[in-house]
Amino acid sequence: MTKQGYVYILFNKRNGTLYTGVTSDLIKRIYEHKNKLADGFTKKYSVDKLGYYEVTDNIESAIMREKQLKAGRRINKLKLIESINPEWKDLYYNITGLPRSN
Repeated sequence: MTKQGYVYILFNKRNGTLYTGVTSDLIKRIYEHKNKLADGFTKKYSVDKLGYYEVTDNIESAIMREKQLKAGRRINKLKLIESINPEWKDLYYNITGLPRSN
């Protein structure tokens, strides 16, 4: 049995800085970004709101999709977010059921 993969786009504010990543455990990975548990781009620029994600059959297909998104234009990433999340809400709270902070 293969694990599902996830490709996701984080943002810091509407039309702000974007980050595209891949994981096999979406909730855990977004938690790590939100709590700044790893040094790097998302910690430095406070990119910690889940704007978009896709589920794939396996991690290999998620990695391929991530490469495709990263090679694409920024406008296409913005369109993806807007297609499922026009209000730019942090979807982390939708997938965890946790109450929103703000």
